[in-house]
Amino acid sequence: YVIVALLMIFALLKLGFAKYFNDLFRVFFRTTLKQRQIKEQLIQTPLPSLIFNGSFVASAGLYANLVLHYYEFTPVDNFWLLYLYCCIGLSVVYLIKFVGLKICGWLFNMQQAADSYIFIVFIINKVIGISLLPFLALSSFTDGTIHTVSLVLSWCCIGGLFLYRFILGFAAIRNEVRFNLFHFFLYLCAFEIAPLLLIYKLLLFFL
Repeated sequence: YVIVALLMIFALLKLGFAKYFNDLFRVFFRTTLKQRQIKEQLIQTPLPSLIFNGSFVASAGLYANLVLHYYEFTPVDNFWLLYLYCCIGLSVVYLIKFVGLKICGWLFNMQQAADSYIFIVFIINKVIGISLLPFLALSSFTDGTIHTVSLVLSWCCIGGLFLYRFILGFAAIRNEVRFNLFHFFLYLCAFEIAPLLLIYKLLLFFL
């Protein structure tokens, strides 16, 4: 029922905010020369943006829950309570990221660069939330080899989208701030890779 509900929510969002949905993927695939104009239109529509972010949290939270059950690492026995914790955890992580980038942009007088990177981060998150839907269905209703293959494919998809996010982020910020690739690599290590390694270390400790 949850998978059906997520698919219905996605369908309603696509129908109710068709223009926002189309502009979202135009910016994502960079298929138009009017990038700045479409970006401004997306920024000026906070309601669909917020709802699509909520859809990402719901999809990614369920995906994290299923992965934890697949590896039999369930700190909470109740499936739905763990799902709630996963959603809250994702929300907190990206809220901290949003506030941290805003503060850094204000401190170093680089608000426009920070806003550009935040825009890219949440655009990719929205696409991840949509891309996870078929993998959620496969993970929920299959087992054995098909389940394992679906998980591997989902990891490849998420990894590819994160790599694409880094490329877009580097290109966007490079247009507004003078820095070299090494500085961007240091940022990735400090704010993107290090938190993931810390979470992985904590999971190994509890396991």
